[in-house]
Amino acid sequence: MMAEQAGAERPYRMQSLLGRSVWDADGLRDQVREYVVEALGDPEGVLVVDETGFVKKGEHSVGVARQYSGTAGRIENSQIGVFLGYASRHGQALIDRRLYLPQSWTEDRARCAAAKVPEAVAFATKPAIARELIAAALDAGVPCAWVLADTVYGTDFQLRRLLEGRRQPYALAVKSNHSLRFLAQDGVVQTDPATLADGLAATDWATHAAGEGSKGLRRYDWARLDLSWTGEPGFERWLLIRRHRHKPEQQAYYLVFAPAGTSLAELAGVAGLRWTIEECFQRAKDDLGLDHCEARSWHGWHRHMTLCMAALAFLTKLAAQLRQAAEAKPNETSPTTPIAA
Repeated sequence: MMAEQAGAERPYRMQSLLGRSVWDADGLRDQVREYVVEALGDPEGVLVVDETGFVKKGEHSVGVARQYSGTAGRIENSQIGVFLGYASRHGQALIDRRLYLPQSWTEDRARCAAAKVPEAVAFATKPAIARELIAAALDAGVPCAWVLADTVYGTDFQLRRLLEGRRQPYALAVKSNHSLRFLAQDGVVQTDPATLADGLAATDWATHAAGEGSKGLRRYDWARLDLSWTGEPGFERWLLIRRHRHKPEQQAYYLVFAPAGTSLAELAGVAGLRWTIEECFQRAKDDLGLDHCEARSWHGWHRHMTLCMAALAFLTKLAAQLRQAAEAKPNETSPTTPIAA
């Protein structure tokens, strides 16, 4: 289908682009990241990490295994890619990607060699991959006010330690039963987010928007609890709780490392920005073929994903330019002279 859209009679040239030709997918990835920062870069921008699945048939595509895919909502024969997105008031795009290799692959070096997996690639968990992607973006100078992630990554204490060591604010989702230990007047307390939320009074909750949805502002009830049991000058730690306004049993929890003085309303808005990467996945899959990769090799997978990221970055920049032009254009229906009282 891609070859047909490109006007080719056969898929040979497209297959050569992804497999047989010689070019650096990571070099293109770096150019995509620079392009996105140029188009969308903002001091208030956010980095968002998440994974997405690609359902596959057979067993030869690199990284394919029976594993849980959030895309399918169940265990499927699939590939899993960890992606890093960037979002600001100008738009959102994907800036990095890495294929997750299950241990069944990394322990079978003959299978890896057949799929052209570099010998240096060893098993790494999804959170470990996320740490590398985030660190690379921060090292490259991507302007970032917050790092956001779901529970797969929020429960990784090494990620939190990495970010706090760089004095990088974050809002990372955690599960309701995530173990929390801190020092109180009576000694060490061990609890979890759900238990702490159950102890909140009605006056502890406030309604704030978590960004725009398809039907307008997405409003939830929010509360937070101070977890600043150890001092980090200029920063505060919070347990942030989001509650559905009409279904109070539906709650979400976040561990937050925030600049001192950050309001609850600001934290609610920041937490809502995690969904920007879901919008990237949806557009890249629906419009750009992100989930239509037919390459079976390691470099073929990364090349396909990077080319889709480049296309998404181009469309995102174009949309941002159109919005900026529309905002700068004078309203032709407005009067040019003041109306007398």
